[in-house]
Amino acid sequence: MVANSPHWTIQDLNAMPDDGGWKRYEIIEGELFVTRAPHIRHQSVSGNLCFELESWSRQTKRGKTFQTPGVIFTPTDAVIPDVVWISKERLENGVDESGHLIVAPEIVIEILSPGEVNEQRDKEVKRKLYSLHGVQEYWVADWRLKTIAVYRRNEAQLQQVCTLLEGDDLTSPLLPDFNVAIASIFQ
Repeated sequence: MVANSPHWTIQDLNAMPDDGGWKRYEIIEGELFVTRAPHIRHQSVSGNLCFELESWSRQTKRGKTFQTPGVIFTPTDAVIPDVVWISKERLENGVDESGHLIVAPEIVIEILSPGEVNEQRDKEVKRKLYSLHGVQEYWVADWRLKTIAVYRRNEAQLQQVCTLLEGDDLTSPLLPDFNVAIASIFQ
């Protein structure tokens, strides 16, 4: 007989000791995922995407960009995406008293960490979670290949629409006039 694995909740995450930011704890469908602090190139891509989105947001006043926010969808689904963009309308009532998002941001961005398990989690498990909770666009950046896979909501699912390469530009129908050279994201 095989014992059932524990069913983790946000209460369990709140009880974990602070390790100074060296580990990231997430739960998806009650399963605990622990990852290390990301590679410096990973952080560079995250910072560049955050900078570009926040620059656009300040000019348009349409929303806000956050790096590594806590996003709590349900008591058993709590993740820390690398970057999110959320409209001011969703943000207005979308934060709990601890400062975590409790609504789906319009855009979620993950930067791949090395390893088959990490890639599978970002490309499949998290994409499914973000689809289920109403994320409109999902960008998956690969700093090693210098690519960004773009997924957009279609028939209640995030479906891949393209993979952008270094010579391409990143745009979004959610962000009018937003246009960034992919090469600048990976410099």
